[in-house]
Amino acid sequence: MPDTEFEHNQQNSNQEQHSVKALQVAIGKQVRTHRKRLNMTVAMLAKQSQLSSGMLSKIENGQTSPSLATLTSLANALHVPVTSFFRSYEEQRDVTFIKAGEGLPIERRGSGAGHQYQLLGHTIGKPYVIEPYLITISDQSEVFPVFQHAGMEFIYMLEGRVSYRHANKIYTLEPGDTLFFDAESSHGPDEIEKLPCRYLSIIISEAISG
Repeated sequence: MPDTEFEHNQQNSNQEQHSVKALQVAIGKQVRTHRKRLNMTVAMLAKQSQLSSGMLSKIENGQTSPSLATLTSLANALHVPVTSFFRSYEEQRDVTFIKAGEGLPIERRGSGAGHQYQLLGHTIGKPYVIEPYLITISDQSEVFPVFQHAGMEFIYMLEGRVSYRHANKIYTLEPGDTLFFDAESSHGPDEIEKLPCRYLSIIISEAISG
């Protein structure tokens, strides 16, 4: 357990250092952009902002973190607001890119021959869980599984036609149709009316804390 805690702290430290470095680089790029827009040399801007040329070069190259006082001096010399230095900075966010047909195959009740579930992404470290699935049904089945789980679910029909049951009601879904419902009620395909059948299923639920 101590090793795991140490590794976790080390990972957080590395992430913080990466974030600080990214901010330094973003600020430097903006300072250089504004300076060149005014046709100013490094020496000219350094003189007007009361900095050394060496310090200004470090700032423009993302090699140091300028203080707020330094940023204010630079902003005054460049005739821009201090906030303009942060415009190109964007914190790294979770992102998942899946090429067509490369979603992660998932074994769920009802999956098997002719029934394919592909997970297209997942959330990390959030107070909620979002699971987008691409569901493909290429074979008829006499009996479909009934699902019931926590959260909400959103379905967007892509291809085919399906009668979809939610609680005691049945909805006919065709391409472009959507269905948004409380997933704690029983739900699932009732009858496949046109093959192949493909739809997006997005499940949103509260994360279970460990």
